[in-house]
Amino acid sequence: MKTGRIAAVDCQDLQRALSLEWLEPNGLGGFASGTVAGPNTRRYHALLLTARRPPVDRVVLVNHLEEWAEVGESHLPLSSTLYPGAVYPEGYRFCSGFISDPWPTWTYEVAGIRMTREIVGIRGRDLVVVRWRVAEGSRNVVLKVRPMLSGRDYHATHHANSALQSEAQAEKGLVSWRPYSDLPAVHAHHGGEYSHQPEWFYRVQFPVEQTRGLDGEEDWWSPGEFRLDLRETGQAWLAFTTEPVGALEMPELLEAERRRRELVASEAPAGDDLVRRLWRATEAFISARGEQQTVIAGYPWFTDWGRDAFISLPGLCLVTGRYGTARQVLQAFADHISQGMIPNRFPDAGEQPEYNTVDASLWYVHAADRYLFYSKDEEFVRLVAWPGVKQIIDGYRTGTRYGIRMDADGLITGGAPGVQLTWMDAKVGDWVVTPRSGKPVEIQALWVRALEIGAWLGTKFDEPEFAACCRRDCALASRSFRSRFWYEEGGYLYDVVDGEGGDDASLRPNQIYAVALTGKLLTKEQQRRVVRIVQERLLTPVGLRTLATHHPQYRPHYEGGVVERDGAYHQGTVWPFLLGPFVTAWMNVYGRNEGTRRQGRKLLQGLEQHLEECCLGQVSEIFDADPPHLPRGCVAQAWSVAEPLRALLEDLSPSRATRPITRKPAAGTARARTATRRSRRS
Repeated sequence: MKTGRIAAVDCQDLQRALSLEWLEPNGLGGFASGTVAGPNTRRYHALLLTARRPPVDRVVLVNHLEEWAEVGESHLPLSSTLYPGAVYPEGYRFCSGFISDPWPTWTYEVAGIRMTREIVGIRGRDLVVVRWRVAEGSRNVVLKVRPMLSGRDYHATHHANSALQSEAQAEKGLVSWRPYSDLPAVHAHHGGEYSHQPEWFYRVQFPVEQTRGLDGEEDWWSPGEFRLDLRETGQAWLAFTTEPVGALEMPELLEAERRRRELVASEAPAGDDLVRRLWRATEAFISARGEQQTVIAGYPWFTDWGRDAFISLPGLCLVTGRYGTARQVLQAFADHISQGMIPNRFPDAGEQPEYNTVDASLWYVHAADRYLFYSKDEEFVRLVAWPGVKQIIDGYRTGTRYGIRMDADGLITGGAPGVQLTWMDAKVGDWVVTPRSGKPVEIQALWVRALEIGAWLGTKFDEPEFAACCRRDCALASRSFRSRFWYEEGGYLYDVVDGEGGDDASLRPNQIYAVALTGKLLTKEQQRRVVRIVQERLLTPVGLRTLATHHPQYRPHYEGGVVERDGAYHQGTVWPFLLGPFVTAWMNVYGRNEGTRRQGRKLLQGLEQHLEECCLGQVSEIFDADPPHLPRGCVAQAWSVAEPLRALLEDLSPSRATRPITRKPAAGTARARTATRRSRRS
């Protein structure tokens, strides 16, 4: 089954086609992206967007192409651009179909000729290819193509200025431009003729940015025009790159990329189309960072974040068998452990890593354990991940940044004025929207899980004193959790205890981790009550609400300017990644059999429709809290893909279920005699 197939009626409906996006990441932090209609609607849409220090320091170099087809006496547009009150040209009117698999491909019906246009980002290279081919009818087609350039940070906009350098260096089959001396040169490989005719195109409109309360207008510089003749071969192409390469063997290059994508798709398990499509989506988030690999949190504006990387790692790399990539991600962050913490993010501009999170380091411990379970790579874990795990556990025991420490009751507390440490991290100026200082519920589940892992690995790697300490702390934390977190009046768990304002009984989804990550914290009846109330009050077809609808701070829609959007980010807004732990918790409570797997699978049906409604083949970062749950935020988010895929394969696939309650070393060894019982993981 081909994915992302859009019919003519939708392609020619401008508003519908503008709402549908495509994405071509290159595995180096760069990407090409745009809309099915053709016009760029975001500052992030571009044809050649590269990361100068993968995956960060991203710059937009080639924004767009204006394309016209000459068929006999007819002069017909293929492209479209938005200007104030106008669309020019109107190529979308001739589009008869679009498909995103194996890469974005448009079909046009012009003057009795059927032709296709493809955009291909080559994996592992700053190289984007655009190819036009005549599919049916006469080959009597000549294309005139104008590239639109800027040269700016991808978060910014570009405006006409006198500093731009308008020269071109041209030779047969190759033209190069360098509008700004501090940015890479753009090399355009072609099989036609180039005429240098510099010109500015003013006031291009980005309506999505305007709705977000941001600058939604910019100017593009066009260096000249290509004339590409399809009459002899029936096809033509342009390739844009920052690489100083010689001639490109275009058919071989594209065929190799096609085979590579087919191989990735073929590795997905058969039988469930949602599994197959999410599996295919995972590759977009794997990117280089120096000599190692990392996880891009989301497109178009995120780079790599520690929390996102390790929540996503099981779904992106472990259930998919990318153990080498997982190992590199674990290694990359282990190299930056400081005071028992991994970085939450590596800034775009190359400053020092930021260590402003209470949960990312605990997710690292969890991911290291899952890596060992899947890969059986004991040597790497013993030499690299295990030292990191010990640093994290010891750092949390003795205390680290922002007051993060194990309290006398064995639970983790933390917080500092004006700092947001959990995943609910929205902040506007000095306003922390969801202050969760104290003891957040999911942090305690992660801490208990980390101590279980510490006890297990300490036993496995012959460090009995460390293992015994972890067991003692785990028992203390578990007892304290049971006595402090149950909110009997509501029949669920407090979201935070011992916070600045006391205990917070807001009904939020974070408590689901107390059921998904471990079986130590609640009775079976309490687990059922938590799952039931989350299902009744927070579950939607596309994820979990972050706050119950009855709460006075509930926000039904994520829209408006920065203040309005951040004020709604975790105050009701739906997050699809939470479907992963919810499905796990649901299966933990109701058991694993054919009937519960069928029921659990229905919880993910809403994502199947979503794969066709925003960024084709990807899952958005967030959705409005109220129906119809419009997609918002990043159009493609790593954990939105990874966690549902993990749950599908670990919890809902009987042939691939990999969730042992216990693990014991081989019988007859000292480790076997001291091995401790281990609980489920998320």
